[in-house]
Formats: sequence, structure tokens, C-alpha cells
Amino acid sequence: MREMDEHYLHHPFKGAKRMWVWLTKDKGYKVSRNRIERLYYKVMGLRAILPGRHTSRRCKKHPVYPYLLRNLTVDRPNQVWATDITYIPMEKGFMYLVAIIDLYSRYTVNWSISNSMDAEWCTETLEEAIQMHGKPEIINTDQGSQFTSEEFSSFVLNQGIRLTMDGKGRATDNAFIE
Repeated sequence: MREMDEHYLHHPFKGAKRMWVWLTKDKGYKVSRNRIERLYYKVMGLRAILPGRHTSRRCKKHPVYPYLLRNLTVDRPNQVWATDITYIPMEKGFMYLVAIIDLYSRYTVNWSISNSMDAEWCTETLEEAIQMHGKPEIINTDQGSQFTSEEFSSFVLNQGIRLTMDGKGRATDNAFIE
């Protein structure tokens, strides 16, 4: 339990299963997974620090735009940009990273870190990217509520940019930014 406690301090994102793998494979303990789960959850009261499921859920009221990249050949800069949000585990919570890349060159045109995920933050990051690099013809996102929001989608469309969104459950549609 002492070793689990020390390891948890440096790796709070590990759950009981990964703790068991570490103890058996790296440390050489002969211990069952059930025992580690009991110690981890019930005796020590530990929990992996991870964001809840579905951090990128779409809002049912927001419109979803069709996926336009299926047979598109990306052959020049600023033709298609892609954007996505990921989380960074911190000691006391999370920070969120939004990144925007040019699909032709895979160049990161802009990124930003925030302690909350909202449409305004995503819109500001895109606006900065446009000021620095010009407008893309198309921008691809997932169906997260930040990207389907009125604020983000109207900004994109008012710039004369076509908005395209990945299909539901289709991480491969946005694989380059993932």
C-alpha cells in the first residue's frame, strides 16, 4: 500500500488496473488484480483523476454540419484546417488544449490552453489563427458542443469558411488532429 500511495502521487491518472500492471510487471509483486482493486478503491479510497466520459458531447439543439472531406484531395496550404480539444491532467484537475492544424502541411497554425472548455475560447483561438495565417477554405471539427455552438459555427460561416464535422463516433475522420 505504501508503494501504491507513492506511485499514485506521481501518477494520479492510473486506475487500479494500471496500478496492478505496474506492481506485477515492473515491481515483481505476485498479487491478484482483485486484491489491488480492493486496496485501491475500498481501503485507500483512491480514484484515478480523469475527466468524465464524453468530454466532447454535442448539444442536441445545435446543428451538425456534413463531413466534406471524404474524397477530397488536400493539395495546398489553407485549403483545410482541423481542430480538436484534448485534456491535460494536472495535480488538481485538468487544463484543456485546443489545437488547429493545416491538413496539407500538418503545421500547427494555433493552439491555446484553458481551464474550461467553451465556445468562446475555441472561437478566439480560431480568430487568432486566421489573423496570423489567413482563412482556410474548410475547417473540420468533431461534434463537440463547443464546435456546434451558435457562437463558433456562425463565426466560421460569417468568415466565408465551409464548416465540416466528423461523423458520430468517427475518430478516424479527424485522425490527423487526434
